Amino acid sequence: MSQTEPPIRAVIAPVTPLQQNCTIVWCAKTLKAAIIDPGGEVPRLMQVLKDQGLTLEKIWITHGHMDHAGGAAELKRLTGAPIEGPHPDDQFWIDQIQMTGERYGIPEAQSFVTDRWLDDGDVVTLGETQFEVIHCPGHTPGHVIFFHREARFAQVGDVLFQGSIGRTDFPRGNHQDLLDSITQKLWPLGADIRFVPGHGPMSSFGAERRSNPYVSDLAIEAMSIEGPDFQSPKNTSPG
Repeated sequence: MSQTEPPIRAVIAPVTPLQQNCTIVWCAKTLKAAIIDPGGEVPRLMQVLKDQGLTLEKIWITHGHMDHAGGAAELKRLTGAPIEGPHPDDQFWIDQIQMTGERYGIPEAQSFVTDRWLDDGDVVTLGETQFEVIHCPGHTPGHVIFFHREARFAQVGDVLFQGSIGRTDFPRGNHQDLLDSITQKLWPLGADIRFVPGHGPMSSFGAERRSNPYVSDLAIEAMSIEGPDFQSPKNTSPG
């Protein structure tokens, strides 16, 4: 592998009727892969692994919502790959996965037992490369993101979207925590970071700092001037 080739590669596979962005990422040198947020459609994900010639090494979970984690148990049963994540504060969401799946017409969704809880500052390995773990509460209390510093790439789950942010009207969601997670933990990583959100198209941190109506620099400045009663725009994000 030449020095100009990226250390990792990725394929985005939207799954379930909620079109959640499941990301298959792999070490370019070893072809060892991780599936981030296998919300469902496990046979299709297994086929992608086969088509790309990959060996599944890890299953990574950003947070415990059904559309992000409903297929983790089945994927582990089929492959033996360990499940890493999310943060333990999302256990109560993991416990509800089967019930939520039945409500959304996805009866195959199952709860799971993680092999490793993750916390802020942890590192997860994949082949000969590694990702940093950043705890970003707000959408859920135990939400984490996966960041590859060398590749300038992040999978952020439902923290941030192109033009929007994650919902915080779920149990134990917190709007201010989410804003703090984005502006204090994501923005310092760099404007050039390209990210895969939980739903919808990719974007970059720089683009969202310029134009996102919730967390652009201008929006944050307006909130600080107006104070706590400032009304931010209505959140229409799917996550």
